[in-house]
Amino acid sequence: MADLHLSIDRQGGGIAVQVAAELREAVRRGRLAAGARLPSTRELAADLQVSRGVVVEAYEQLVAEGFLVSRVGLGTTVAATAAGTATGTATGTATAAVPSDEEEPAAQPAGLGVPYHGHRPTSPDLGFFPRERWLAAMRHVLTTLPSDALDYGDPGGVPELRVELAGYLRRVRAADVRPENLVVVGGVAQGLSLTLHVLGRTRLAVEDPTSQRQVPLLRRAGAELLPIKADAAGIDARAVEASGAQAVLVTPAHHYPTGVVLSPGRRAALIEWGGLILEDDYDAEFRFDRDPVGCLQGLAPDRVVLCGSVSKSMAPGLRLGWVAAPPEVAARIRRARGELDLGSPVVEQYALAHFLRTGGYDRHLRRMRREYRRRRDALVRALAEELPEVSVHGIEAGLHIYLELPRGCDEVAVARAAQDLGLAAEPVGPMRFTPGPPAIVAGFARVPVHRALPAVRALKVRMSGQTID
Repeated sequence: MADLHLSIDRQGGGIAVQVAAELREAVRRGRLAAGARLPSTRELAADLQVSRGVVVEAYEQLVAEGFLVSRVGLGTTVAATAAGTATGTATGTATAAVPSDEEEPAAQPAGLGVPYHGHRPTSPDLGFFPRERWLAAMRHVLTTLPSDALDYGDPGGVPELRVELAGYLRRVRAADVRPENLVVVGGVAQGLSLTLHVLGRTRLAVEDPTSQRQVPLLRRAGAELLPIKADAAGIDARAVEASGAQAVLVTPAHHYPTGVVLSPGRRAALIEWGGLILEDDYDAEFRFDRDPVGCLQGLAPDRVVLCGSVSKSMAPGLRLGWVAAPPEVAARIRRARGELDLGSPVVEQYALAHFLRTGGYDRHLRRMRREYRRRRDALVRALAEELPEVSVHGIEAGLHIYLELPRGCDEVAVARAAQDLGLAAEPVGPMRFTPGPPAIVAGFARVPVHRALPAVRALKVRMSGQTID
């Protein structure tokens, strides 16, 4: 049994998070070898002089992330695919390597009663954008920034932002990333486009269903798409391997559109597959039943390209995102960024760095998690009361829910009816490569608690056949 030496700050709070972080780092650095058996939750709790629930929570988090494996009767051990994954220490290479709560909203949250105007089910409530704090960050930057900083800079992003992002991703997303392996981009879409651009023509496995907005982007970037069915546990690595794919694009923290979180077993199998993984981390900060599941990149930084942005956490219009990639891939993406458009606007980058450094971003996320959870609960409760025949899925995280409709229901008509009521909703059919049961995806971020029940009642009337045609 492994002898653990964990450093816990009892005054710092979040003991379970600290225990998980210490164990995660021990696995990454090889101090806990693959197959090593960990103490039971009771034993470790006694050693650390904490409640057993603290250790249970830490173990469960790491099992969900793929660092640990827990089996009845066999205890908890280090996953075979997790040990020794620290940046620069991994022994393998990708087989598909690169071919040549404090602030108030500045405006009232968006209500219902107005037609749908193109907002997506994953869109945040922009009425909660932290205008005052962002304005303070911009003022600070414009007051203190040297004039030379406004010149052409590193196309990979200003160093200050990359440092802050690396720290944030390590702390919140359990990523294993260094500032030099980060590239600042205009959002996940540009991050994926640039990655595929430097890969060249690539046989790319994608989840089925998947966002229909990404399909033309991926094909334009030179990818040959190989759809792989995503079921209740996520995408199947064996099917990915059988497809002959060189790389795979996944949304493991919260699959779009079904909302499924990639299971621990599937996470481990995907890492074992050995190809290049493109990880779309589009709304991973919003997990409501537990801490957000760590990113795949933290398990295999030598084979995972992590793409994220502030589009869901703050606002899409900021056009600020990042790519965390293996060193060679990151260097080629940075070079491509410089050749294509010379990089992102620098003032906004410095402002985001300041926002991260001063804790404004964390405070904003805490506030929005609470608000979005209230809105999710209100919408799910209303659906259970008024439309029990609709099966609700994917509620653990993110900003949308997946609604499986009764057989024979016209998903396009239901989505259109929901849009007319001011709900951000889309039919799932256009997102499928193969046919499936009727379903829609609906966003709850823009549905205030007091409007959830009236909206669902109105949708019920439309679905009854009175006006749906």
